[in-house]
Amino acid sequence: QLQLAESGGGLVQAGGSLRLSCKASRTILSEFTSSSWAWYRQAPGKERELVARVVPGGSTNYADSLKGRVTISRDNVRRSVYLDLGSLRPEDTGVYYCYRRSRLGDEYWGQGTQVTVPS
Repeated sequence: QLQLAESGGGLVQAGGSLRLSCKASRTILSEFTSSSWAWYRQAPGKERELVARVVPGGSTNYADSLKGRVTISRDNVRRSVYLDLGSLRPEDTGVYYCYRRSRLGDEYWGQGTQVTVPS
């Protein structure tokens, strides 16, 4: 069964940057490339929200609050999806989750990685 493992979170000062990584294991290349991939985040006391998404054709979309500060990308060879965050703000604090939706609609979530931007 597919497994997703996020990494790259941590404590970063306001204005700083981070790269989050999501490594997919137990998946073949065709499954990886035919899936939609996304990053969500959940701030304390708030609902989980979409941060960024990349679909099989390569199109991307981003949350309005993060446009210009975030980039989602994927590496098919490494079976990995990345989220580059810049100009971080305290309100970016939260747990960031990797998400995958297969061509058939199966959904998978990673365990999350914590990002903390102190005020």
